[in-house]
Amino acid sequence: MTVTHNVDFRAGQNAKDYTVPGLEVSTGHKIAEQLQKQLHDLNELHLTLKHAHWNVEGPNFIGVHEMLDPQIELVRGYADEIAERIVALGVAAVGVPGAIVKNRNHEDYALGFASTIDHLSALDDVYTRVIESYRESIAMTGEVDPISEDILIGHTAELEKFQWFMRAHLER
Repeated sequence: MTVTHNVDFRAGQNAKDYTVPGLEVSTGHKIAEQLQKQLHDLNELHLTLKHAHWNVEGPNFIGVHEMLDPQIELVRGYADEIAERIVALGVAAVGVPGAIVKNRNHEDYALGFASTIDHLSALDDVYTRVIESYRESIAMTGEVDPISEDILIGHTAELEKFQWFMRAHLER
């Protein structure tokens, strides 16, 4: 028997009547909803990176395989940092798989066993999507919440560096 739970985690149903000092409650909750996009992206990214780590093959296998693990760990830490900021802003952080799938507008990572070049090319596209989303959130938070903005800027700098690592492998 399969049981499904369709829990709606929007801020209105899963929010406290507080946020961080210096912000209006409605503003803090709006920022939390924006940060939820990054949480979904980060949770999906760390799973996708691990998937590629397991399934990469061919020349440069070991270099790519070993390059991905530190990225995975850092991305998992970023997810935790974003989730904690969401909760500090007074909104429940949503980390369930169904919410990731429900709230995305892109397809699953399509590669299984594939060459290092194919995986790195596909991961380059994933990183571009995640970084573009981060930059949108930086623009939104920067006007009202420099703390969230600072967290996002720090993550973006490292995500861009990871993307550069992959792109360096793609150069011929």
